Amino acid sequence: MTGTPGRVALVTGASSGIGAATARLLAARGTGVVVNYLSSAEAAEEVVAGIGAAGGRAMAVQADVREAAAIEDMVGRVRAAWGGIDVLVHNALIPYAVKSFQEMTWGELGGKLDAELHAAFAVTKAVLPHMTEQGWGRIVYLGTGLSRRPRAGMVALGTAKAALEGLARYLAQELGPHGITVNVVAPGAVEDTRMAGVTGDAVRERQVAATPLGRLARPADVAQAIAFYTGEDNTFMTGTTAAVNGGMTMY
Repeated sequence: MTGTPGRVALVTGASSGIGAATARLLAARGTGVVVNYLSSAEAAEEVVAGIGAAGGRAMAVQADVREAAAIEDMVGRVRAAWGGIDVLVHNALIPYAVKSFQEMTWGELGGKLDAELHAAFAVTKAVLPHMTEQGWGRIVYLGTGLSRRPRAGMVALGTAKAALEGLARYLAQELGPHGITVNVVAPGAVEDTRMAGVTGDAVRERQVAATPLGRLARPADVAQAIAFYTGEDNTFMTGTTAAVNGGMTMY
C-alpha cells in the first residue's frame, strides 16, 4: 500500500492517541505531517521529534479547531512552510457531557452539536481551496461506533458524530468532481485514548467479550484505516464509513 509521498497532511488533535499514531504512520509513508494540538505542546513536539528521528517530516502547530481565525492562521503557517494541505484528518476530540438525555441540558447537547460541526466546517473550508485548485484531496473525519450503536450516557457524542457522518456524505457528493474523497473512520472502543478513561473496567470487559477478534482496538489499528483512505491507493471510495471495531458492530 502506498502513502502520499511529497504531499502534506494536517492531522488535528495529533499529540496523542489515534491522532499521534496516524501522524507517525503517514510520515513513515512519506507524507509531511502537521501535528495540530490544542494545549499539549510538549506531547506534540515529542511526536514531531519521533517522526524526525525516523527520517520523516513533521511540524507541530497549535490551534483551537473551534476557532476559524486560529485555523486560518495555522493553514497560513503551513502554506508558508510547505505549500498547501493535500490531506485532512480531522481527529480532534471536542469535549462533551457524559450523562443521560433526561439529565442533559440543551446547552450540553446543542453545544456539542454546534462545536463538532463548526470545527469540521471551519477546518474543511480552510483546506479546500488548495485541494480544489489541484484537483486532488483526501478528507477523513473521525466518527464513532456510538453513532449507530447507542450506549448509556453517550447521547451527546453519538448524536454529534452521526451529524458529522451526514456532513461527510454531502461533501463527498459535492467534492467528488474535484478529485476529492471524503470518508469517515468510526472506531469502537480504543485503548490508550482519552475516551478509554470514560468507562470502567467492567464495561471494558464486556466490550472485549462482545468483540469477535477478542480485544479492543489500538490507536495503530485505527491509523491503518485512516492511512488507506488518505493514500493514492484509495481511488474510488468516497462517502463511506469504515467501522474499526473488531466485529463488535457489523454494518
